[in-house]
Amino acid sequence: MRTDIFARLDREPEPPKIETPRMSRHRIALFGGTLAFYLAIVIAVLMSSWLVALDWKVMLFRPYQQWPGIHAFLDYYVVLGQRGPTAVMVACWLGWRSWRQHTLRPLLTLGASLLLLNVTVGAVKIGLGRLGPHYATQIGSAELFAGGDIFPSGHTANAVVTWGILAYLAATPRARRYLSAMSALVSLGVGLTTVYLGTHWLSDVVLGWAAGLLILLGLPWVEPLITRAENWIFAAREWLSARGRTSVPAPVTAGAPRPAPAGLQATGESARSTAREASGTASSATSGVGGHQTTVVAANGGRPRAHTAPPAHPAHPARSERSPVTPAGSRRPPHADRAPRGGASPARPVAGG
Repeated sequence: MRTDIFARLDREPEPPKIETPRMSRHRIALFGGTLAFYLAIVIAVLMSSWLVALDWKVMLFRPYQQWPGIHAFLDYYVVLGQRGPTAVMVACWLGWRSWRQHTLRPLLTLGASLLLLNVTVGAVKIGLGRLGPHYATQIGSAELFAGGDIFPSGHTANAVVTWGILAYLAATPRARRYLSAMSALVSLGVGLTTVYLGTHWLSDVVLGWAAGLLILLGLPWVEPLITRAENWIFAAREWLSARGRTSVPAPVTAGAPRPAPAGLQATGESARSTAREASGTASSATSGVGGHQTTVVAANGGRPRAHTAPPAHPAHPARSERSPVTPAGSRRPPHADRAPRGGASPARPVAGG
């Protein structure tokens, strides 16, 4: 019995058709507005505008010193923005949905969104090279092109994408509203937590929100590729299944003779040919001696059976074919002056005297 996800998909009933989101005019307008906001944040940081000054004010305020009581809780809460733990949790849920809905689209959508997130956010991080608040060198500076990798905030963007994908894949409008609100609260809290801990500037968090939202809004453009990848995976699975079925030997019914292995069959054929040659040799030897053969048809099977009549004059077997016979008597030569044992002894002459 197969225990993989495909076997489960085969046994489950067909689910209702789930509508795939498309790039509507409303979504395109939101995508364009978010992209303009994203570029505005980048330009404001590049020009060291009022946004950079706000970053320094928040950093010098040191929120973790103002409210130290919540520091321990926020150390655990910020894990909701780390890519590894959140991806595992969401992948488990989406894997169960793939199991139930007969489709790999949830898992493939999660993988595509995380791939886009790594490429886009990682490229901007490396390209701008901004240092974090703990590594700042000059007050009022944007700290760009200094070898850092915090702009935009990866924790914030990952929280938006990972938890927002649940709302994107929701099956009903009601579930989509609830999951959208939940993901917005989680990503907002993760971003502000990084500012509290002093690991990110405020502008890093704002740009991380915009970066994650761009990924979610642009996912309908990736849906054709996701569908193509799903079809390819299922086609590969069918090909492998068909190949496995052709390689399995046919079952043998009970009581039917089982075919012997090739090695044993060859050995049996050689043994039978040797026996036939030996019987032919014996028959020729018998006929050469003077005997004659008569062919008798066997009762069972109708196959001819060779019957050899006894020869008129039995031939003497060869010396090598004679069976050794142990002599009954003693092998010592008899003495002329010694009488055999057990017989009557001759009369001895009596010496006179």
